[in-house]
Amino acid sequence: MKKNNIVLALAIMVLATLAVLLVVFLREFSIIDMYNWYKEHMTYGMIVLLMAIESSIIPLPSEVVVPPAAYFALRSGNLDIIMVVIMATVGAFLGALANYVLSMLVGRPVLYAFADSKVGHLLMLNSDKLKYAEDYFARKGAISIFLGRLLPAVRHLISIPAGLSRMNIFTFSVFTILGAALWNVVLALMGYWLSLAVPEEQLLASIEHYSGYLKIAGYGLILILIGYVCYKSFRKKGEKKETEENVGGEPTE
Repeated sequence: MKKNNIVLALAIMVLATLAVLLVVFLREFSIIDMYNWYKEHMTYGMIVLLMAIESSIIPLPSEVVVPPAAYFALRSGNLDIIMVVIMATVGAFLGALANYVLSMLVGRPVLYAFADSKVGHLLMLNSDKLKYAEDYFARKGAISIFLGRLLPAVRHLISIPAGLSRMNIFTFSVFTILGAALWNVVLALMGYWLSLAVPEEQLLASIEHYSGYLKIAGYGLILILIGYVCYKSFRKKGEKKETEENVGGEPTE
């Protein structure tokens, strides 16, 4: 067996094991359990830790971390809402940075091994195509990092292509921090508003309710971005076709 295939097989085994352990863990740990535990252990350090986990591949919702912290910051005064946003952003960046480094050091060799395997070739993949995709993301991926931090089901994964493409670490850091900070401000404002209008016993239910609106807005943004990309693609093809017709046509007086 080739070395690339051995690396690929080991990587699949490790990822499958982690996935099974994660599923087993989450089955015994509900959102309500997490919220009650978090309420008893709410500190700046815990905010950093949980937001770092949220920015990794573990599906921990940030909506259960930042809004309650902002809520109790204003209700009890034990925390400062500005520090909540700062600590949440620090945690989000640390988690994203971990994804970036792991993707660069581990993900790239595995992905290239898969692309150069027989299965990869059957899927029309090869190392040259991956290199082209890496170079494109390295050049155009900064805005994707920023917007990705605002999108549901994307924010905890967007660091992976950045690491795979070896995006400039400074660019990655700046746009990750900006996007994470904006998202955390939105969540903190939710917690601030809930602290003025919702009693504590209704907090979790209210967070789940209003988080649904944030997800709808996020999915709406995804549709807008897809529409924009399609528009640019069709417009570029139309301009190319028009140019080819002008070049190939007869000169006009």
